[in-house]
Amino acid sequence: MLLGETVRISLTSIRSNLFRALLTMLGIVIGVGAVITMVALGTGAQRQIDKQMAALGGDILSIQSSSWFSRGVARNQRTLTTDDAAALSRGMKHVSAVVPEINSRYQIKYGNQNLNITTIGTTPNYPDVHGFNFAYGNMFSAADEAARKRVVVLGAEIPEMFDADPAALIGRTIQIRSITFEIIGVLEPKGGFGWRNPDDDVWIPLSTAQFRVTGDEFVETISAKIAPTSSTEMAMLEIERVLRREHGILPGNDNDFAIMDRRQFAESRQEATQVFTYLLAGIAGVSLVVGGIGIMNIMLVTVTERTREIGVRKALGATRGNILLQFLVESTILCLLGGLIGLLLGATASALLARYAGWQTAMSTGSALMAFGFSATVGIVFGIWPARRAAGLDPIEALRHE
Repeated sequence: MLLGETVRISLTSIRSNLFRALLTMLGIVIGVGAVITMVALGTGAQRQIDKQMAALGGDILSIQSSSWFSRGVARNQRTLTTDDAAALSRGMKHVSAVVPEINSRYQIKYGNQNLNITTIGTTPNYPDVHGFNFAYGNMFSAADEAARKRVVVLGAEIPEMFDADPAALIGRTIQIRSITFEIIGVLEPKGGFGWRNPDDDVWIPLSTAQFRVTGDEFVETISAKIAPTSSTEMAMLEIERVLRREHGILPGNDNDFAIMDRRQFAESRQEATQVFTYLLAGIAGVSLVVGGIGIMNIMLVTVTERTREIGVRKALGATRGNILLQFLVESTILCLLGGLIGLLLGATASALLARYAGWQTAMSTGSALMAFGFSATVGIVFGIWPARRAAGLDPIEALRHE
């Protein structure tokens, strides 16, 4: 009953000075809104990374030639060949599929339009290993690769770049490095990861790329899919053993290739995003502290303004605890109202950023409760001093106050 009466008196006091109360809550509103928005952006970024990694395949190891340094400049040491890919495909226990790739950027011409596009020479199992689906047409076959056919598969965004209907492109031709290729398939959208967007690429048979386009026997990358029952560590050890044997690397010598786990990149990026989110949320949290200081100052002013009222209440029997509770409740209500408005402001800002700026945001119950709880804590912590000051007033001196 006492608490209910205290809350009623606090709300009446806030309502009687509504404009001042709104200005007092402003710091809390901004702080909570900023925290909610920053955490929503960070959570959305992390979920987007998880989604992209799932799309690109987190169970795939990328094998690339290592680099050597000359005069402080990294220079590629091209060592991987199709023979290495063939060796990795034979009798591997921890690797279920291997895909060699040649990546180069070439001028691609369709009609009177020209684009500079990444062209990937690879094997027919590329879509299965990397999880691509076809919107129209199909992948080139092993027979196409053996015959070095000039056929091409387009990424999902290529038709849009050429301002063409993807279905109508099947059977038509484009030119890659002035060589005519027949379009046999268009992939469904996959989504990019960082600077890499496979929807902007085109794919041709590996043998065609080697003998008709690049004239190069080396491959840039070999993708190895980890067997479902194996671990990443076992697959990496097996790949290293096979490639060291194929390259004739003696014990004690460094590898001339590098094996990279995509999940490590994702984890590193997630950690960086998380740290950045916490940093921004911490900076936004400063607004909460500033808002708390503002509330403390206003509550001290309120104590001075209501000194006579405090004296009357004490003369009528209000205890020190009653006065302390009243001002603590009033301070906490101010912060909770500010936290609620800030929560709505943060949710609105997150939705607007997602809709109009195209940023990935994700509201979580945990972040909302954290910001709301922190605002209540600010109200209690910064309300203690004014409440103690009010409770410690001498009733006789308070009644004499003008």
